[in-house]
Amino acid sequence: MGIPDDILLADAAGRIPSGMSLEYLAESRDRPAIVGIIFLVCFTGLIMIVRLYARIWLVKKLGLDDVLAILTMMIYITFVVLSLVLIDLGSGRHMDYIQYVLSMPTVRQTEVLDFVAHVLYTTALFFCRLSGLAFYHRLAARSSKLHLAIKIAAGFLFAAYLPQLFLLIFHCRPVTGLWPYPWQEEPISYNCLTWGLVYSVNSGVSLTCDVLMFIIPTILIKELHVSMKRKAQLSLVMFPGVLVIVISAVRVYFVAVGQWADDGSWAYDPMMVIENAEIAGTLIALSVPALKPVFGNIFTHLTEYTLSTRNRSNMKSQSKPTSGIKSRARDSKRLLSWSKHGYEDYEMMSSETNIPPSGPVQSTEPGSPGNKSIGVTTEVSIFHGQQEADQRHIV
Repeated sequence: MGIPDDILLADAAGRIPSGMSLEYLAESRDRPAIVGIIFLVCFTGLIMIVRLYARIWLVKKLGLDDVLAILTMMIYITFVVLSLVLIDLGSGRHMDYIQYVLSMPTVRQTEVLDFVAHVLYTTALFFCRLSGLAFYHRLAARSSKLHLAIKIAAGFLFAAYLPQLFLLIFHCRPVTGLWPYPWQEEPISYNCLTWGLVYSVNSGVSLTCDVLMFIIPTILIKELHVSMKRKAQLSLVMFPGVLVIVISAVRVYFVAVGQWADDGSWAYDPMMVIENAEIAGTLIALSVPALKPVFGNIFTHLTEYTLSTRNRSNMKSQSKPTSGIKSRARDSKRLLSWSKHGYEDYEMMSSETNIPPSGPVQSTEPGSPGNKSIGVTTEVSIFHGQQEADQRHIV
């Protein structure tokens, strides 16, 4: 492994103590962290694009939850940029590298950027959770108790966000964006809380909020009057938040290592990946239900194609069409989408059925044949809002 130029220059300037291995200082886990962060933001961006496509072009309505999710994504992208800059500056290298190789202006720059990044991180999670509550509020349109619970949860999230934000802003007296290391000399004497203490408290509060966000969909699904099988299917959609809870718990571990381990900065890169994964995971978990119109339409088209192919095959194999084939083919064209207001909108196409008579039917028209089939065409239209149904029977 080659020794980077910055380490060679620091060694030539006499800043590196004698006996310290240059190979040790050159060790880096930056590349895997950068790849992981870029993958997370790209995948989350793709999910958000599909979500917005479903809401704008299929459902044709943006809700408050969608607006908050877009705001979260914008903050998340800014956090990703700062994460990559911090890693590139060397924040995730060994502590000896930061102390002996990095210049003091660079060290100060990393401290300020880390401060700004974690204000954005905390804010992104706050807006993302509010987006989830707005989504749950829309689903629980008919439950006043759940509405009250969601409002209480929103108040709790806001009450939890403020201490997290104030701990970050006022971590030092006088107020500064710096977070001086014990060996760092500054012209002003700062009285600061330890980095690990502030981040541990914030991580614990964040974990509590993630658990709260998991409880609400549990109550929603429990109150549904559907079969256990259907509830299990809904749980698979609503409970990716379990992964977010695991990620949040892992972050607590890396924060503890970063503060109380001898080489705490070595855990910085994995911690940044975990923090990016927490925002990305929360956004994805809350976006999965909104993807149903997209995949529902795909499955509908596949079903229509399969039924159409099967019906054509059956018609070719029989000399006369059997009763009900047209009905099955036409009734398969039903489109189901997520409701704009918590209900479901159906659009049913007209269906036709050929009914052979059980006995001869004598026509009253002169010159008509004695036996004829009865053709029934039924059209049903169900509109959202004003309930209107027109049914025509043509004999």
